Amino acid sequence: MMPSACDGLSGNIRPTFETKLDLPLRRGKVRDVYELPPDNGEPRLLIVATDRVSAFDVVLPTPIPGKGVLLTQIAAWWLRFIEDRGLSRTHLISSDASDVPASAFGPGCTGRDELRARIMIGRRCRVVPIECVVRGYIEGSGWSEYQRTGAICGVPLPAGLRRCDRLPEPIFTPATKAEQGEHDQNITFDRACRTVGPGPMETLRSRSLAIYAAACEHALARGIIIADTKFEFGLPVDGRGQVIDEQPILIDEALTPDSSRFWPADRYEPGRPQPSFDKQFIREHLEALVSAGGWDRQDPGPPLPEAVIEATLEKYRQARDLLID
Repeated sequence: MMPSACDGLSGNIRPTFETKLDLPLRRGKVRDVYELPPDNGEPRLLIVATDRVSAFDVVLPTPIPGKGVLLTQIAAWWLRFIEDRGLSRTHLISSDASDVPASAFGPGCTGRDELRARIMIGRRCRVVPIECVVRGYIEGSGWSEYQRTGAICGVPLPAGLRRCDRLPEPIFTPATKAEQGEHDQNITFDRACRTVGPGPMETLRSRSLAIYAAACEHALARGIIIADTKFEFGLPVDGRGQVIDEQPILIDEALTPDSSRFWPADRYEPGRPQPSFDKQFIREHLEALVSAGGWDRQDPGPPLPEAVIEATLEKYRQARDLLID
């Protein structure tokens, strides 16, 4: 079991809503991404998982203390799992905050201790503009599309499937990578090929399905169904941003509750929504607010009550404890 910085209650850990370092910054919805000085000519990124939480593409004002630590532990473990089994190279170089150069910590900056257990140092890549989604069960946008068309992303499926049914075999259902604040769009494999090229997409499909199969086997042995997940890939670049290797590597996070649907295997019952190890409590709270006219799904988002924060954090903690050796 990996050591945790957040095994206690959320009130016992100081939340990290955002960070500040003496490095070029690109701030995402939940992560702060910095450019690090090259190491032996290799450009690198520092990815900090903050405790910000987003829902309905809105960053909420209330952080989930320790969420970034838990997600980093899960993601880094899976990336090493994937590399160790020869399933794909990944962007991960280090998850040790000691490897962040001292020059990043100027006056008024976030301290190194606050970064511990919530960072990944990764190879800089040119991102492949396709979300590589694998589905082993039918839920979410896939369920909605199946009800309309009998297929998902052009992949025909048997008639009569129930919500959350296991599919006859996992399917690869690509999506566009949307700009921040917009939704990804499910597309056909042929359209993805027109965007990226048939050869690269064949590679990404086979690689994504292989990673998903290995991850599902590991997770199910520990009581978790991975209903679906998404991967991102990129091409390593040099200091000028030029691609130096045409073989895609896995980037970003992988197989976390934020990028996957994790269901408890012992409570699985098709035909209805499943309990999950993710932001379920947050979504339900916000949907109730929307129904009552208390929020319009626009920025700014509403604050979260302590009970929702605690319940969400516990779900992330349970997922980590079950998945990680």
